[in-house]
Amino acid sequence: MSWIGFTLLAAFMQAIRTAGQKQLSRNLTAMSTTLSRYLFGLPVALLYTAALWYWQPTVSPHWSGTFFGWAGLASVAQIGATWCLVTAFQFNNFAVGTTLAKTEALQTALIGWWLFGLPLALLGWFALVVGFAGVLVMGNPKTLISNKHAWRSPALMYGLAAGALFAVASLSLRMAALSLNVDTLLAAGITLSSMVLLQTVICGVWVSATETQPWQRLWRYRRLALFIGITSALGSIGWFTAMTLHNPALVKTLGQVEFLMTLAITRWVFHERIHTYQAWGMVLVVASVLLLLQ
Repeated sequence: MSWIGFTLLAAFMQAIRTAGQKQLSRNLTAMSTTLSRYLFGLPVALLYTAALWYWQPTVSPHWSGTFFGWAGLASVAQIGATWCLVTAFQFNNFAVGTTLAKTEALQTALIGWWLFGLPLALLGWFALVVGFAGVLVMGNPKTLISNKHAWRSPALMYGLAAGALFAVASLSLRMAALSLNVDTLLAAGITLSSMVLLQTVICGVWVSATETQPWQRLWRYRRLALFIGITSALGSIGWFTAMTLHNPALVKTLGQVEFLMTLAITRWVFHERIHTYQAWGMVLVVASVLLLLQ
């Protein structure tokens, strides 16, 4: 399977995982909901990596401080990005926070080019900008422009920070996987398992120290949490493999088809209306994907 196939798998799994998280977050805190994706996804990640290792028993990954450093940075950055995004929502500026967080693809391209030496062709930059325009339109531009107070709120800072941290996580996990010097699938699997294990520990310690009976509440909703964990792990397998194979900025640009899948779930599962501006945004996202595939 090419990086395109893994990206589409990741986008689909992320869309249905988000639908599950939407339900679970009604009963759990943001951090406990975040913990569910790591805790229940960890067995899937470990089994996947073990299966890959079984089929390549002679392969010996190059363990080094470089790997653990990049993997640790990616893990913390991803948790921090999620926290920033949830914090942005608390200022009642959902559209602003979400839109600025979706600058992730642009920030990944800029940081990747500036710090990691990952170039993009002119068509790649154009596809990226068109895709972001589609995301902006789906965020209801009238609301974004007219709500001047929203743009002066802390939501702006937290939204941009979320996008930057997601970008750092994407680029760091790529560096971690490449440092192992093994087959791409195995490298992505090892990186995924290492990160999810560390993130489970960090989130678990956090909720234990700051919440009352978080484990009991999480167990009460274990079926939904298991669904989130499995879909999250499968999506991460797609993201990690695609970004190890190809430039993370282009992977994230193609991954914006997640919005189309999310809107389909919104319409057919939650029976919510799709507005005209969302349809136009879908057109732009599709156009960016077609440009990218050129």
